[in-house]
Amino acid sequence: MNHLFTILVAVAITSTAMADVQTETTTIQMRDGVRLATDIYRDTAVSKAPVILMRTPYDKSKQKGNAEKYAEAGYVVVIQDCRGTRQSEGVLAPYNNEGQDGFDTIEWITRQGWCSGRVGMMGGSYVGAVQWQAAAEHPPGLAAIAPQATWSSFYRNLYLGGAVRLSLISSWLAGNTPKPEGVQPADMNEALLQLPLSDVDKAIGWPMPWLDAYLTHPEPNGFWKRLDLTDELPNLKMPALHVVGYYDFFSRESVGNFMIMQKARDPQTRKQQRLVLGPWDHGTVGKGTVAEVDFGRDAEVDTFALQVDWFDRYLKQDRAAIAKPYPPVRYFSMGDNVWNDAHAWPPEGFSATSFYFHSASKANKRSGSGKMNREKPTGEEPADTFRADPANPVPACPVTATRPMKAAVWGPVDQSALEDRDDMLVYTSDVLNESLSFAGNVEAKLFVSADTPDADWAVKLVDVRPDGFAQNLATGILRGRYRDSLLEPSPLQPGKVYEITVDLGPCAATIANGHRLRVDICGSLFPLYDRNSNTGEGPFGARTLISTESVYHSSLKSSRIVLPVKQ
Repeated sequence: MNHLFTILVAVAITSTAMADVQTETTTIQMRDGVRLATDIYRDTAVSKAPVILMRTPYDKSKQKGNAEKYAEAGYVVVIQDCRGTRQSEGVLAPYNNEGQDGFDTIEWITRQGWCSGRVGMMGGSYVGAVQWQAAAEHPPGLAAIAPQATWSSFYRNLYLGGAVRLSLISSWLAGNTPKPEGVQPADMNEALLQLPLSDVDKAIGWPMPWLDAYLTHPEPNGFWKRLDLTDELPNLKMPALHVVGYYDFFSRESVGNFMIMQKARDPQTRKQQRLVLGPWDHGTVGKGTVAEVDFGRDAEVDTFALQVDWFDRYLKQDRAAIAKPYPPVRYFSMGDNVWNDAHAWPPEGFSATSFYFHSASKANKRSGSGKMNREKPTGEEPADTFRADPANPVPACPVTATRPMKAAVWGPVDQSALEDRDDMLVYTSDVLNESLSFAGNVEAKLFVSADTPDADWAVKLVDVRPDGFAQNLATGILRGRYRDSLLEPSPLQPGKVYEITVDLGPCAATIANGHRLRVDICGSLFPLYDRNSNTGEGPFGARTLISTESVYHSSLKSSRIVLPVKQ
């Protein structure tokens, strides 16, 4: 097999800004003959060193500055264009070849004279996922990974509660699928409204087979099996540095990966996991300002220093690095804006606490005027209702002159403009007379009904400041037909009351004295998630129905938000 992993072309050797670091551009041949373009950064004063590998579909040349910093820190750095991207041969089939290509690349690296025999991988998002895919192949020499904001199950990356992250995957594939010459993409505001969902690619302007495939497989069946590594993670003997933000669409996946690895079969591996959980979204990891909220300088994290420390510990096996203790979990609490250490996630010292929703008084009845407190309803209270119209979906965040609907963000923005809509329920606590701190996974327990075969329940947890700014802290969504099983959907029976659980993901915050706690409930988070047509016909249906959705409050049907509150 040696001939499959030889350097085929040494295209160029150029000196970088630092005189002792050189860049060699080569190609590496995979097992099927496809050649992948690869840059190697080496300090010429170092004859042999551990290697840090990054495999990216986003142009290896853009990592030049980052790679030089790692080379100056004593590593050989290998940056590779993934199959079918930029200078590499082949065809991009998103994620489908990354496991074996990662294995082949690592095997080639370990045979080079400049490799100490220990290889690490770094990067986030797609570049993070390829680390898990390579690790699952058990390549000799892979000794540590640092996956930032990424998945181990591609289905769980794209779908939450049966709803698909529509704008995310549509925009990504529109930018990574070759379009016919001369074709101009349509207005995404209109294209993302296309029904049936299976025709969104055509509405954008050209066929995108992968987009069509992802949008038309809403259940976690065999279609997704090849890209589900969940069962393999406990078998890995792999130190992993997990970094993600609460507002990242990968937050549940990254935190879940850490939790799985803390239960790995190998006792040593269980001790070699670290989770850093901040207030960031996907594009602001390590920064202090996210969307419309400034979390302060303390929220800033030097991710380069974090990773170098990790690789010094597990690649260089540096004694000084190994001697430094580190907490398995370091998480940021929003509101008080402080970092906390813990041994696990969820952290100890917090317990599930229910905050119950109460209907508005009959004298002041309107959607959006409900109350919330720790007192469970003792009798029957009127149900609150709203009408979810697929033709007029609730935006995922307020639309402004500079932020059209298609540009909805995942991060924290003032929700108050949305809370005046007739198709939204809003439950608000009294002004807090003492601060409320919580950390862990948040969920909503709702008793609901609808008059259509299907309907969505979208839930936001909100911190309301004294000046009225309503900051979203955590968000979740559940499609009614998937209330009992993601694999086996079943329609709603009109008027029947169901108890459902909506996962809002990991979150840590302190609601300050003088603030109010709020929960928003509506029928869509568009276009971050696709609209529910409410017909139950799925991605091939073009019909829509307006659904009257109800949330119930009584001693036996006590809808509530459940927060892990500090004890």
